[in-house]
Amino acid sequence: MEKHISPQYNKNAFHCPHCGILADQTWSMEVRGYYIHHHSNGDSEKTSYVLNGVSSAKCAHCGKVSIWVNQKIVYPLTGNIEPVNSDLPQEIQDDYNEAMNIVNLSPRGAAALLRLAIQKLCIHLGEKGNNINEDIRSLVQKGLPQTIQQALDSVRVVGNNAVHPGVIDLNDKTEVAEALFGFVNIIADVLITQPKKIKEYYDRNVPEGAKDKIEERDKKIID
Repeated sequence: MEKHISPQYNKNAFHCPHCGILADQTWSMEVRGYYIHHHSNGDSEKTSYVLNGVSSAKCAHCGKVSIWVNQKIVYPLTGNIEPVNSDLPQEIQDDYNEAMNIVNLSPRGAAALLRLAIQKLCIHLGEKGNNINEDIRSLVQKGLPQTIQQALDSVRVVGNNAVHPGVIDLNDKTEVAEALFGFVNIIADVLITQPKKIKEYYDRNVPEGAKDKIEERDKKIID
């Protein structure tokens, strides 16, 4: 999986928030606006003015522009969020993409949606889905790596706290919500993508006779 380079202010290259391609960016640090004044005699006059704190970056691949205000991306709304892991079930991808579309407008809403996404992921992994905390505990008992447990609990706790007044104000900490997207993709990569790749390689390249011997060996260990 290619490392995602999120859009950053004044960075020469990053994954374009429009086309998703890693591409060079051409920056304009002075963005101008124009207005036209129409005179009563029918003449018109065009005047330009500098938009303070506004800059833009043009993607070398698709030619589209991202808009930045006070060094923060404001357009497109998906901002600096990495694309969803395509190995996730479609329903979870939809939750992720919905969260991505609103994170700059409502970090709290995005965090809550991602919490819902990992609850659905636990069900996909064979857990009951009645209590996400219990689902994570069950996965830990089955050998879930500590780092993935911490990623799951980070999304769970921040997503829970986002909808409880006074616990955490994500509207002042957009970056806290943004980090959760990366956690969801890390979780999906470790629990879904990597096992899928290994199984595909194993099924395609390990001879059937060798597989039979491996099964026999492991059966003796279990017995």
